[in-house]
Amino acid sequence: MDATTPLEGMRIVSFCHWLQGPAALQYLADLGADVVRIEPPHGGFERQWSGAGTRVAGVSTMYLAGNRNVRSIAVDLKATDGVEVAWRLIARAHVVAENFRPGVLDRIGLGYDAVRARHPSIIYASATGYGQGPLRDRPGQDLLLQARTGVMAGTGVSGQPTPVGNAAVDQHGATVFALGILAAYVRQQRTGEGCRVEASLYTAAIDLVSEALTHYASGGHSREKFIRDRHLANWYNEAPYGVYALADAHVAVSLNPLARLAAALGDAPLAALAAADPFARRDECAAAVAAALRGRRYADVEAAFERHGIWYERVRDFDDVLADPQAAYADVFRRVPVRDAAATLVNHPVRYDGGVPPLRHLAVDPGEDTRGVLREAGYADAEIERLVASRAVVAAGAAAAAHTERVDRRVPPHREVDTP
Repeated sequence: MDATTPLEGMRIVSFCHWLQGPAALQYLADLGADVVRIEPPHGGFERQWSGAGTRVAGVSTMYLAGNRNVRSIAVDLKATDGVEVAWRLIARAHVVAENFRPGVLDRIGLGYDAVRARHPSIIYASATGYGQGPLRDRPGQDLLLQARTGVMAGTGVSGQPTPVGNAAVDQHGATVFALGILAAYVRQQRTGEGCRVEASLYTAAIDLVSEALTHYASGGHSREKFIRDRHLANWYNEAPYGVYALADAHVAVSLNPLARLAAALGDAPLAALAAADPFARRDECAAAVAAALRGRRYADVEAAFERHGIWYERVRDFDDVLADPQAAYADVFRRVPVRDAAATLVNHPVRYDGGVPPLRHLAVDPGEDTRGVLREAGYADAEIERLVASRAVVAAGAAAAAHTERVDRRVPPHREVDTP
């Protein structure tokens, strides 16, 4: 074990799919946990869909983004032998993780009560859209959670709700889910006790806006506070906190005294507002900042801001990020072979003694690791081949063919998540 694989020896059986669950387990797999993902015979749901239709050698980039270092076994959980395979794997595991809707795994006998009855010390970790309660059966999808939890309303300006331009709730939900699993594992290793871990996109989304909600609920504010000058980034920071257009770029300007900003730009109208309350008169101040910056070139603004110690940053797009020397220094990206092509993956976000956790495995096809995982679980080769022949499990060759037949399917996430 080295510093980049501190979870070596931890064994997880994953029934996760889409992004929230897989991304959580990917964090733990990066750190050395042995994560065995049980996929359906045709592969997990995110193998069937990919953002912008992007595939690398036929493999969904959504799948590639959330399944580093995870082993894949393809199992038909509608078959008795398939369910028995799942039980054999669970018997060796510290953790069972799943992110189906509440009750789905109960219907095939692999719910919390059944697993805990056989294995009292197990950690059974569930990540759902809403958890229990009145919304438990609603579809748990990132955009819908942004709408439900105020993320959209707080991001939008002039009364126009605006979604975050990425799966922020899913990704934060994954981080919170991984944190819960890890906390339960630490206790399990110390005491031998199992744990029921329950995470949800709903609570993760609210956690994502916890600062803003604390300001709002504790300050007696009303929703009219959300309406503000379009340049301002959020409803609770004072001007000039926001994004402004230049002649050749956009610049983000953080919390800065208006007097210092006026001096940097040599702008008299902005200087006249130096004594103004930057929150009470935030719209007026933001408009003045926008006027002072309009038409200027970024190089000139950069030089002026550097001289005066202004907090700022140029707004960069993904092309800029991919070429950013800071990204190269931090070893953010990894180019990996996928069949006869290559994909660019984002590395684990934390460094351990200066090192990035290695990429040890990438299961390009569903069931790529079926035979090896079953051998570790005590199955003899003849028994494995019988399971493959009966289609209770699928091994890599057959799985790849099945995947090829299904790569163009587009299924809304709330349709297929009800059946493992």
